[in-house]
Amino acid sequence: MASTATPSPMPDYNRNRLPTLFEVLNRRTLPPVDLFSFYIYMRDQQRSVDYLDFWLDVSQHMSLCRHYVRELRRSVLVGTPELEKSGSKRSSAILDNMGELNDTAGPSTYLSSEEKSQDQRLSYFLRTEAANGKTNGNDGSPQGSFGSQRQDESQPRPSFMTTPDAGRESDSPAHTVARPDIRASAEKILYTFLLPGSEREIILPNSITARITNSIEELGRDDPEVFDAAKDYVFQAMERDAFPGFLRTKALGNLVPPSMMLRLIVGLLSMFGGFWTAFILIFLNYPRETRVWLVLPFTLGVYFLASHQYALDPVMALVGFSEYTFMSFSRIREPFVRKLLNQRAMMVLGVTLLVVAALVVLFVFVPGKRL
Repeated sequence: MASTATPSPMPDYNRNRLPTLFEVLNRRTLPPVDLFSFYIYMRDQQRSVDYLDFWLDVSQHMSLCRHYVRELRRSVLVGTPELEKSGSKRSSAILDNMGELNDTAGPSTYLSSEEKSQDQRLSYFLRTEAANGKTNGNDGSPQGSFGSQRQDESQPRPSFMTTPDAGRESDSPAHTVARPDIRASAEKILYTFLLPGSEREIILPNSITARITNSIEELGRDDPEVFDAAKDYVFQAMERDAFPGFLRTKALGNLVPPSMMLRLIVGLLSMFGGFWTAFILIFLNYPRETRVWLVLPFTLGVYFLASHQYALDPVMALVGFSEYTFMSFSRIREPFVRKLLNQRAMMVLGVTLLVVAALVVLFVFVPGKRL
């Protein structure tokens, strides 16, 4: 159910439950269930990071449009004639009635009625502006615009590390957004993710892809509403297919698959060494005080096998660390996840001690017999 209040961009330290995908995408969570960790999970384990990149690019496109409208509103408030030179009084009235724009990132089903109304007015204004020919083809992006400062595609994407309202922090010319930048942003999303055979094509229903292509290429639209259906579809796909696995991996465990495989190998080798040594000590009739040293290989083997089974290193969890890539660690800062992992760590340690005690008692107290 959609909340009637605008979600805060700050993490919720009092949340006594696991976060939702909506909260993760809105940067309201902390490691190891934050947006950065979800991006790494989608890239390395789910192998479907293109869907998340599409979502992030559409969210950035929405922020770009909002920032552009804020710039126009600011120009009206300070008395510049920019609107009057290129538009009508009707568009100026739309700007005045648009209200305070927020940067909530979410599917339409998660937005309040006020937020939906704001987004509709924003898209209507941009459609009206394009239809009235307010931007002619010779108007390039100013030197300080977003479009002229776009990063090369080979560089790592920064969008999941930045706040969605970063554009509103400064009034300097370096933060100016030109109308062609919005058009370029919409075309980049279309040509990168949606057209058949594109560089990072994602699978969407043909009806959605055809509607977006027609809106951008034939109707000349670039307002955020063009991508609403695709954005909702991708959100539901990630929520259904990827997010449950992400929570299992990060909220119930703290290891990545390569590390789990390493623990499985070390655990099996340790158990083999323990059993091999135990039978030698029994058949050579070594005293029980010597056989007590079997606790070392059995503890190591059971510990690593339990870590692999539960995808959780209990000591690392109790210290407060989680692995996000192989041998790279981050602190567990989400309070509920920290509590959950501590409980599971104590359970894993209890199982480990119980199994080790049973093995040691078995091989220490079994009568020895020299062959």
